[in-house]
This record gives sequence, C-alpha cells and structure tokens, in this order.
Amino acid sequence: MNIIKRATYNSDEVDILSREYLFRGFIQVEKVSLKHRLFQRSDYTSVIHRELIQRPEAAGVLIYNDHQQKFALIEQFRIGAMDDQDSPWQLEVIAGVLDGDESPESCIRRESLEESGCELQQLEHLFSFYPSAGACAELFHLYSAEAELPEQGGIFGVADEGENIQLHILDYADIRSLLTNGRLRNAPVIMALQWLEQHIKTIRNV
Repeated sequence: MNIIKRATYNSDEVDILSREYLFRGFIQVEKVSLKHRLFQRSDYTSVIHRELIQRPEAAGVLIYNDHQQKFALIEQFRIGAMDDQDSPWQLEVIAGVLDGDESPESCIRRESLEESGCELQQLEHLFSFYPSAGACAELFHLYSAEAELPEQGGIFGVADEGENIQLHILDYADIRSLLTNGRLRNAPVIMALQWLEQHIKTIRNV
C-alpha cells in the first residue's frame, strides 16, 4: 500500500448506523452515528456521534496578469469571521458555490463576471480540497486564470443576494507581505498566493 497514492482505508470501512437532519437552511446540519475501521486492526471503533455541516461544492479563482504584474482579490464581510480580533472583512479569491449540476469552471466564470467584471478564458486547476473536513462536507475547487485586469478595483456583487464586494487590484510586489503579515485568514487565498509566488519565480527563471 502506497500512502502517497491512496488512503489506508476507503469508504467501505465506514459503517453508518444513522443520519438525520437537525437543521436545513442556507447550510444543513446532520447528526450522524457511525463506526469506522481502526488502523492496523480488523475491528471497528465504538459508536461515534458527530454533527456534519453540509454545504454545496464551491470553486474559486485567483485572477492574475504577468504583463501587468498584478492580481485581483476581493474583500467582503464574512459571518464566520464576525468575532475575528482584527476584522470580519476578509481578503479572498473570487469564489462561489456551484449551482445544482454546474461545473466548477462554469461557476468560476459566472462568479468572476459578478465579482470583478473580468471574463475568463483559460483556467488552470490548482487543488481540490476539504477546507474543514473535521466538521464540514464542503469540497472546494481552486483555480488560477490569467486575464486582463482593470486599472482600478470597484464595488461588485449581486445586491439581491446581499453581496457587497470590493475588488482590489494588487501588485506582485505585495505578495510576500500578504503571506507574512497575518492579513490573510482563509486557506484558498493563502494557497493561491503561494502558487502565484512560485509561478512568478518560474517565469523569471525561464
């Protein structure tokens, strides 16, 4: 078994005894009772009870431009950061939840127009990951896309959905400060800027 290529066990080693919805709104919360296989043993855990937050799959994109030496981030109020010691207004990549059977790429193109006015063509998939697998089932697909950026930011978002989003156009020179000064507080934007930093090093060495 090669742990680099696959996990020790798969979903067949999980015995779900029951699951019921405790709440169904913008998000859903389930109560799940289960047992799972123990490492290096053939038996299972005793019954475990967990609350599971169900959210739709989501996708995000970092828009950048090597010629302009700039990239785009958005800023908006986030309820999850309401008690943050600095601010609940977070810097993020453009992102949104998939609508029904929508693909991540279609979601990103739609969200990019809504949140930045930028029309995207070629997308590069970076990672797909669970932001908080300890309690939430959301799967996040992270992309990058090179596009012509506006000279200045602006205010975007769908007002009927309660969105009030500020677009910021930032210089490549700002990346290192953003990654080290504690301003960034969510995984997708940190991962995206780490990727962009490596991308810049690569193209400069070509």
